[in-house]
Amino acid sequence: MTAIDFHFNVDHPLIHACRVVRKALGSGRTVLVFSRDSPRLSRLDSALWTFSALDFLPHVYADSELADRTPVWLSMTPVEGRERDVLLLQDDETAPQFESWFERFERVIEIVSGEDEDRARARARFKAYREHGFAPRSHEITP
Repeated sequence: MTAIDFHFNVDHPLIHACRVVRKALGSGRTVLVFSRDSPRLSRLDSALWTFSALDFLPHVYADSELADRTPVWLSMTPVEGRERDVLLLQDDETAPQFESWFERFERVIEIVSGEDEDRARARARFKAYREHGFAPRSHEITP
């Protein structure tokens, strides 16, 4: 079954997302970063290029000609028919058709700041996943 992990109380969600991607790549995993928020995805795209002078985090948008040769994809729509190991969600709402989509990944990761609104939206997603038979786990991230 797909492991769903919520990282709660993250001080800098964008930097934390880069760390999650770096860790997945270091473990030989491929990643799909999903968000329906174009500016948010664009900020992550930029952050992945500048995150670390010592780490190269190769990534492209999923519709790029280079996607099949790149371990990290960014997408505003669910990618069908092409598998990734990790799904990093960067969205405020539950992913579309998550009931069937999540099963294609080893792990799904949600990053949640300490802001009240963000935590409330995350609790709603956590509950929705649990109601559909998943067993999400929460992890408190300390600075």
